This record gives sequence, C-alpha cells and structure tokens, in this order.
Amino acid sequence: MTKQDLRIKTRDGVSKAGLFRSAKGSSARAGVILYQDAFGPRPALDGMAERLASEGYAVLVPDLFYRNAPYGPFDAKTAFTEEQTKAALMALVTGTTQEMTISDSAAFLDALAGEGVTGPIGTVGYCMGGARALNVAAAYPDRIKAAASFHGGNLASDAGDSPHRKAATIKARVYVGMAGVDRSFPPEQSTRLAEAFREAEVDHVLENYVGMAHGWCVPDHSVYDETGAERHWKRLTALFAETLV
Repeated sequence: MTKQDLRIKTRDGVSKAGLFRSAKGSSARAGVILYQDAFGPRPALDGMAERLASEGYAVLVPDLFYRNAPYGPFDAKTAFTEEQTKAALMALVTGTTQEMTISDSAAFLDALAGEGVTGPIGTVGYCMGGARALNVAAAYPDRIKAAASFHGGNLASDAGDSPHRKAATIKARVYVGMAGVDRSFPPEQSTRLAEAFREAEVDHVLENYVGMAHGWCVPDHSVYDETGAERHWKRLTALFAETLV
C-alpha cells in the first residue's frame, strides 16, 4: 500500500490530501474521493482509505479544513465532550460550507485526473462528509458515478444547500446508510430525501442501521461498532464494484 502526499491548488488556497493506492490499484483508472467527518483527516481515515484502495481504486482523502490550517489534532472519542475542542471543531465545521467543498472538488477531480485516474469516480462521506458526497455528485454528474453517505447529517434539511434539493441533477447511483437514532438526520428528513430521489428518478437505497449510533463506521469513534462497520464495508464495496467499471 502506498500513500502519496499531494498539495492541491484550489480557488481559495492549497489543500493537503493523501492519495492511496495498492499494488492492485497502482494503475487504477477508477477513483474514490473520501470526504472526512468532523475530526478531519487522520490515521483512522487513512486506514479506511487503504481498505478501499485494496479493492483496486485510487482513493483521495482531501483536507476540507485547509482554509483554517493548522488545527487539531482532535481525539474523536473526547473532542465533543470537552468545551474547548468542541468549540474549535464547530468553528471548523460551520466555517467550511457545502459550496466551498463543491468548488474544491473540481480541483480534487482534476488532481485525480493528473495522477492518471481518468475513469469513473465514486464519492463517500461520513458525518459532515455525507452531504458533501451527495452534493458533489449533483455538481459533477458526468464524473461521479456512485455516491455514498454514512451517518451523514442534514441530508434533507430546510437549508438551501441541503442535498435533497439537488436530486434532479444526480446521475450517480446513491446509497445512504443511516444510524438507527441520529438527531442530525431524523425520520422526517429520511422521508423527504427518499421522496426527492424518487421524484428525480435517482437510483438509490436508504438503509437504516438499527442499533448503530452516529459515527459507528469510523474505528476511532467512541461508538464504533465492528459488526455495523463490516456491514457498511459490504454495502460500499458492492456499490463501487457495480458502478466504477
């Protein structure tokens, strides 16, 4: 497994990113952009990217918080329980808008192409990255062939940048894995999102991971659940195997 450190020039500055490939995927044309959760790029996400790369993809993990670097690092188990780190995290999250990530993703896609990844692209996001994975699919429908969100928040909120509002421009196949109980994505939002996808004729699946808490997929979270995480891997790799060809 190799990690290549990139510096990607965007409209607003330079984002550091890790590009992961395995020997199996050293010449991969298909790629994946992995959108971070609220704690930013770190070893736990690197490990997840490596696992995806072992399936034969080139996997890019960009730093969405680069406008405010340096920051952190944060301990995912305690960061939201300590007032000082919670405030710092919330400032990073709220200060990095959906539109910023959509704009940045043009540069991310160009960076992948510059590394020889010129085939179909998938997106996957966790927590705050979930909505971004879907919004990017809507913004670049000719490049993004699959988009997945796991414990993503506010996927069908009243906000103007809510992903459900952009369903009509999504051409990708979409998978949404929901935590069993998640204040950031309550049942009324899942109903609204499903209806928006149906009306737009988006090929989609919404799946409820009963008993899982927000953050269950990521191994350094306090609520990490190995059984639920393995189920997520099964769904994600099947989605990409069927679409990134």
